[in-house]
Amino acid sequence: MRIPRTVLALATAAVLGTTAAGPLAAPAVAAPVKAAARAAVQTSASFTAARATANADGSYLISWASGASQVTVTAATDAAATTGVTVGTGGGTGSVTVPAGTLPGAARWYFRLTAADGSALTVAERSLGLADAHNFRDAGGYRTTDGHWVRTGVVYRSGRLSALTAAEQQVLTDEGITLDVDLRNAAERSDDPDAIPAGVTYQVADVVSLAHGLKFHKDAAATLVKALAAGLFSGSSDLGQSIGYPFMVNFVGADYAFHDALTAVEHNPGATVFHCTAGKDRTGWTNAVLLTLLGVPRATVEADFLASNTYTGDPEAVELSWLDAAFDEVNAIYGSFDGYLHQGLKLTDADIAALKAKLLV
Repeated sequence: MRIPRTVLALATAAVLGTTAAGPLAAPAVAAPVKAAARAAVQTSASFTAARATANADGSYLISWASGASQVTVTAATDAAATTGVTVGTGGGTGSVTVPAGTLPGAARWYFRLTAADGSALTVAERSLGLADAHNFRDAGGYRTTDGHWVRTGVVYRSGRLSALTAAEQQVLTDEGITLDVDLRNAAERSDDPDAIPAGVTYQVADVVSLAHGLKFHKDAAATLVKALAAGLFSGSSDLGQSIGYPFMVNFVGADYAFHDALTAVEHNPGATVFHCTAGKDRTGWTNAVLLTLLGVPRATVEADFLASNTYTGDPEAVELSWLDAAFDEVNAIYGSFDGYLHQGLKLTDADIAALKAKLLV
């Protein structure tokens, strides 16, 4: 089930009998956030670009750009490792190819780039390569506008986890994932319950839950008409999606879900995965909010969002106009993204600071 069609049903009900929007209750004072067990101390200032790509033949390509005179690349199976097997060196800007068979079999290889000036950054192939969860990928590995990097191996995004094999569940364990946040509705959760390994805590953050009533921040009919017009103007292949994305911002119940998902990432001492059914709509917006909060530039956020077209194998899985509609709704209701974080999602300055401290290097 796709989130926009569900939210559209809520919106239609509201248009027929609109309920006034109500603010979220003020959250309780957050307990001190625990450091992520796998978050290594890194100083990444030298690097302006970096990426690791797993090729179909089993080889890896690691590329980077930096202001350093030399960069050494080491490989390890733990994101927190500060040492490993040296696989190559290069100049300040360069690349290293690790031929297939060079590294022994492992669930995932992390590549640590260490510059001559001591700066270091860990990157990895974003996809975990799970056959039964194609869109399961690392949310990290992106550079922010102020020169920081989002850590790898700490937050993951995915589609449904109901079909994971025992071997695939072991990959989650190997990656240190200790929390699974499910953004799906009750019917989806009942029809396809998550198959997760022992030791992983399960948490629901239902984006379309009516637990807090059928409430909207502004007139649902106006949002519906505006979204429909925008979808028609953009030539959207799915008007339901065009309408649904702004309602993920306008619907008060969604605020609770996104608040809970982000604060779960904040407080979980291990790695976290959040997911919906296809891992592209509810999950796509959740990740767009998280990356934007961390300071990742809009163009990079958009590229991550559109990557679902590749990972799902469906070139029309998502359209940029849908994401734009959600951001436009943020500005229409709150005037700024910061307003959305504080007034809509009720994140405190302490929450935002804790997320940045945990996820940025």
